Amino acid sequence: MDLFERMNMGTEKQQNAYAAIMELDILNDLSTYTPVLCGTLPIGIDISSSDLDIIMEVHELEPFEELIRTIYNKKDGFTIKRKMINGKEVVKANFAYSGFEFELFGQAQPVHKQRAYLHMMIEHELLQKYPALKEKVIHLKEQGYKTEPAFCKVFGIMGDPYEGLIRFGIEEGMITE
Repeated sequence: MDLFERMNMGTEKQQNAYAAIMELDILNDLSTYTPVLCGTLPIGIDISSSDLDIIMEVHELEPFEELIRTIYNKKDGFTIKRKMINGKEVVKANFAYSGFEFELFGQAQPVHKQRAYLHMMIEHELLQKYPALKEKVIHLKEQGYKTEPAFCKVFGIMGDPYEGLIRFGIEEGMITE
């Protein structure tokens, strides 16, 4: 059972998020792009401001952007934009639905190689290995830390936290390059 499916039996917030995703039918509507829920909610370190990040593999941004607009443009707070991240053009859409903030993210890279996915897998493995870590990370997040910087602070990882966490995951054998 993957992290997303486990949410259906998780905390009340996880169950509500699972229900919202299923009600939206987002995984079916965007199945062509291999959507995967990432972020803090699937691994249980979410705080009240946490959103639902759905990453996708998108090689042709134009039709993807049109599909996203067609399906979700009537949702509360809908925005969509293109931007450059790590030298790659991406499409990012945001909207609210059923009490959750959604962020849809498409880039020309397999989902299992995208940073959001890799970060989540490293964080999940660390939480499995060190259960007491959960409270520390949530406490830092409530103080305003983003997730990756919070993990880096706890583990003493210096430099850019997004790069550092990937490096740490590779060094610890949690992920491969």
